[in-house]
Amino acid sequence: MQSCDPVIDENNEKYIPVKICGNAVLRNPKLNKGSAFTYEERVALRLLARLPYKVETLEEQVKRRYAQFKDKKTDLEKNIYLNALHDSNEILFYKLLTCYLEEMLPIIYTPTIAIAIKSFSLEYRRPQGLFISYPDIDKIDEILDEKLNEEIDLVLVTDGEGLLGIGDWGVGGMQVCIGKLMVYTVCGSLNPNRVLPIQLDVGTNNKELLENQFYLGWRHERISGKKYDEFVDRFVKALQAKSPNIYLHWEDFGRENARRNLFRYRNEMATFNDDMQGTGATAVACVLSAMVAKKENLIDQIIVLFGAGTAGCGIADQMTSAMMSEGLSKQEAEQRIYLVDRNGLLYQGMENLESFHQPYLREQKELEKWDVANKHFISLLEVVRNTKPTILIGCSTCHDAFTEEIVKAMLAHCDYPVVLPLSNPTFNSEAEPKDLIAWSDGKIFIAVGSPFDPVIYKGKTYFISQSNNAFVFPGIGRGVIASKAKYVSDEMITAACHALSLASPARHDPSAPLLPNLCDVSKISDQIALAVALKAREQGLSQVSEEEDLQKVLEEQKWEPHYYPYRYVR
Repeated sequence: MQSCDPVIDENNEKYIPVKICGNAVLRNPKLNKGSAFTYEERVALRLLARLPYKVETLEEQVKRRYAQFKDKKTDLEKNIYLNALHDSNEILFYKLLTCYLEEMLPIIYTPTIAIAIKSFSLEYRRPQGLFISYPDIDKIDEILDEKLNEEIDLVLVTDGEGLLGIGDWGVGGMQVCIGKLMVYTVCGSLNPNRVLPIQLDVGTNNKELLENQFYLGWRHERISGKKYDEFVDRFVKALQAKSPNIYLHWEDFGRENARRNLFRYRNEMATFNDDMQGTGATAVACVLSAMVAKKENLIDQIIVLFGAGTAGCGIADQMTSAMMSEGLSKQEAEQRIYLVDRNGLLYQGMENLESFHQPYLREQKELEKWDVANKHFISLLEVVRNTKPTILIGCSTCHDAFTEEIVKAMLAHCDYPVVLPLSNPTFNSEAEPKDLIAWSDGKIFIAVGSPFDPVIYKGKTYFISQSNNAFVFPGIGRGVIASKAKYVSDEMITAACHALSLASPARHDPSAPLLPNLCDVSKISDQIALAVALKAREQGLSQVSEEEDLQKVLEEQKWEPHYYPYRYVR
């Protein structure tokens, strides 16, 4: 098997031994250098006549590719262009992304990826990752042996049911897996040769896909219940058997399956759900940053969460863990959080509740004292008026749910409230920053789920933080992998929250953004990775010897886009 990672020769020089030549090298995106092959490499690898005469540097290639990128008219065209580059030359792709991260991250991931997911079957170009379909349940072991690389640190898996804010798009979920792994590499310096995207194809309930002649997935309604659980368990057990130290990242599962899958395996292996834990960790970091700016304590806050699905309850859980780390009991922390969804405030005795809602349900006797129009449906505005929250977080996908009346109700009892409309893509955001700033006269802390332009209000420019999980999950992943953690504890995630909040500009200037510039994400990921690895060691979860320097381990594992010399090996 051809390795794409460098080795060191007797003179302590790094190089990559290459076992293939000619077009086979050019067709391999992990080895292809395009116009950057040196003259000696072209001769040795039989490429001399296959490339134009000039030998370019990686930097020269980046300039050309950026010019081509800027020539694309739509975000989808840009997404397709970048993915095509990834399919042909990974080093150049990651170097380009690193140089223009702030501009290109929204193209390779949210919000543009939502468009790419919907057009996955039509735009399908080149196979990547592994598709494990339900009809192949008895072949899972064989399928996992088809992975391209011997050594895998991270598997990122989806079943495509709860993709971003757009729902069930079946095997289009592979786009999310690929895009998320790109973010792991460009933001967290994770080696792209040691990761694997996997799509669990358990069917789809999307009628549009089932009737689409181009749909590439298993054309069947989604399996559920015992059949689904057995399929997932067969997959996880096979993965554990082949890779005992694997880090398993769950992505965009439906809300019931997301929590069940995570909690079923979280004490058996290193596993993580970004929709729940990553979203929660980033939101907590925003809140912790605001607390420092306001000179207040998290345990004194009242939090209203609008949206009680996977993301909302994940945020509630992470907020609870963060408050417990500051001295509250679990029950005390949970009682400072109010959950609201489309059916209003969640309270004891309501129908159609999930088990994970239980810790946050309000008792009837508490609500008897409230001033509400209908005790069976307590609206978001009524919750705000009765609870007097200092923090309002949205993950409902309900556009414009945070109204002027709601914001002013918060301002009536709170100077500088924290308002986080986190739903994405942009058109799902609960409020737009320009409105929040105008309604509050600029006296508000904001972070949003999707990128928004700076807001100019009364001659002042407000830069808007994106509560982007890319700040958190790459660093958590590297920390877990470097420490060989047995599993991912709540305390490890809270350590990541604090590490991110330490980088907040608002800690030094209350009018500054809650989160740092995305261009600094690689350095921040290093800090998060170390914090997570050290917490794993402190809790006895690390399987790395106490004598090893975890910071050194992290530095040695860090991957950067760089062309190494090639030597042809027959």
